[in-house]
Amino acid sequence: MTDVTAAPENGAAPMGPQIRVLSQFVKDLSFENPALAQLEAGPQPSIDLGIDVKAEPLQQQDAIYNVDLKMTARATRNGQVIFLAELVYASVFQMRNVPAADLEPILLIECPRLMFPFARRILAEVTREGGYPPLLVDPIDFVALYRQQVQHRAGRGSESAS
Repeated sequence: MTDVTAAPENGAAPMGPQIRVLSQFVKDLSFENPALAQLEAGPQPSIDLGIDVKAEPLQQQDAIYNVDLKMTARATRNGQVIFLAELVYASVFQMRNVPAADLEPILLIECPRLMFPFARRILAEVTREGGYPPLLVDPIDFVALYRQQVQHRAGRGSESAS
């Protein structure tokens, strides 16, 4: 006896989960350059990079979601801020055939993974136009970032239950 998977009645092959990018855009961009006039040769600046991802439904019935990828870069040398760059890069996605249990990981891992190269390029160009070498951000482990967010939420939930 062989196993046979029933095809949908209309004869089409069953479809897996689909992610469709409807739009991508810069939602917010800021670059502050307070120390350029005082720039001198010296040690490499220390650069702190912050990453945050947020998602929210736009149209529940059509499974359309907005995802924001926020990147903040702060460069300091000898305690003085050299530059501060903040970028919120947003995308609108439509999901199809995505199980409810998989929706949050897709929105907070796969969607920002698709957005990252575009946001990285914008941040590099802004720092270059600010008079510095382009800030080339290393690839981000969005799985680890998602796990941190889940742990943070679980910690807040247990604190509020106490």
